[in-house]
Amino acid sequence: MEMLSARQLSRELPEGLPFYASQGQECRLFEQAHASRLPLLIKGPTGCGKTRLVEHMAARLGRPLVTVSCHDDLSAADLVGRHLIAGGDTRWCDGPLTRAVRQGAICYLDEVVEARKDTTVVLHPLADDRRQLPIERTGELLDAAPGFMLVISYNPGYQNLLKGLKPSTRQRFVALSLDYPAPEVEQRIVRAESGCTAEQAARLVRLAQALRRLTEHDLEETASTRLLVMAARLTVAGLTLGEACRAAVVDALTDDAETAAALAEVVLAVVGDA
Repeated sequence: MEMLSARQLSRELPEGLPFYASQGQECRLFEQAHASRLPLLIKGPTGCGKTRLVEHMAARLGRPLVTVSCHDDLSAADLVGRHLIAGGDTRWCDGPLTRAVRQGAICYLDEVVEARKDTTVVLHPLADDRRQLPIERTGELLDAAPGFMLVISYNPGYQNLLKGLKPSTRQRFVALSLDYPAPEVEQRIVRAESGCTAEQAARLVRLAQALRRLTEHDLEETASTRLLVMAARLTVAGLTLGEACRAAVVDALTDDAETAAALAEVVLAVVGDA
């Protein structure tokens, strides 16, 4: 069966626009939030397309994109900026959030609940009608440049009492929930991102659906669209579909030998070794 390139599968997209297959009205909501100068919160499981949506919409809106991958050690100073010593002189260096505010860019904080608590407090004046960023260390009060938009995301599956957004933060954002795409949409994504055949994409999506129905195994995450794309690319590179699934899906989901063996049985039943 003929393999199609991402360009062939997304011919309707303007040159340079990142491929994104819409699940519903999320692109329209994103556009309206940007036009209304509202910040956006995107919720969804790992690998469901949150980051790609932001990349796609930034290009579609013609705005520069500043992305920050949040982690446990990310502080407010990492976002806003700090004084640095260079050649015996002290100079101020803007952080990514400050650069986005000055440029009128879209600032995307990925997995924001992973950051330290003082980080989200810095976002508050940017996420309400003030649209301002106070920089205490320089005494500046920056007004967001036209086009600026604050977008944050997190995975509700990881949310607990220690890692969650405070109501005072959540209620400043328009919220958008994403999930794994419908099968026909997910097949289109897998084909566009890998160049695999329609049959290979269909079998990978059937595997993902089977794995997502599993409840008896203690998995932190299930098979994401991202993992399906990785498996498809390995298949295009020359591995069998079964080999690709074991490398990109089974061993990526668990380190437990018994769980891996159980998942491998599902792979064998759904996609075989071909």
